[in-house]
Amino acid sequence: MNAERNITVLVVEDDAIVAEAHAEYVRRSPGFALGGVVHSGTDAITSLSASPTDLVLLDMNLPDLHGLDVLRRIRGAGVPADVIAITAVRDLAVVRSAMSAGIAQYLIKPFTYSAFSAKLASYREYHLNLAGQGVSATQSEVDRALAALRPNVPAVLPKGLSPDTLKAVSELLKAADAPLSASEVSAALTMSRITVRRYLEHLGAQRAVLRTPRYGTRGRPELEYSWRR
Repeated sequence: MNAERNITVLVVEDDAIVAEAHAEYVRRSPGFALGGVVHSGTDAITSLSASPTDLVLLDMNLPDLHGLDVLRRIRGAGVPADVIAITAVRDLAVVRSAMSAGIAQYLIKPFTYSAFSAKLASYREYHLNLAGQGVSATQSEVDRALAALRPNVPAVLPKGLSPDTLKAVSELLKAADAPLSASEVSAALTMSRITVRRYLEHLGAQRAVLRTPRYGTRGRPELEYSWRR
């Protein structure tokens, strides 16, 4: 498999408006391609049988089947697609069952695009870490792939900071070819500049990023941030 190709995504969501919002999020996410949108569990299973799909964004509350039933049928049919549960269901029994059935991520509604983007970025890193490894993988390769799905984010963050948003800011800086200002990060993640600066300053305090002045702008030099390589 070519590790550089887009990851094909199937959106499974019964609410047409929410489904289109998730589809648009996929379209905005680099490295992903929308493969289709369906509104029932039965249609999801039919679609997966008809065309290759890498990733399923699966709602738990569907009109015909529970998301867990869809997940079990996907696994029972030997469909190789990974699954991210996207749902308002917070029941721990459902979360445990979904994890036991092999979901890659669990994203609780409602959420922002930045939280969605962070989950997809983590999944893509996992996907690419395992791509192109041939028929076997070393322990370090497996560990690195699993770590991408379970990022090492401190359990306690300063009040008002979200682990998912912190992950999105971090991934953007890691992937950037040049240092970014708070304004540039804000535009890329569609977040307010004030909010972005809080995350950047937190990363700076943790010595995860370098802060340097950017000269050539009016007034005081603007700070720019780069990930410590």
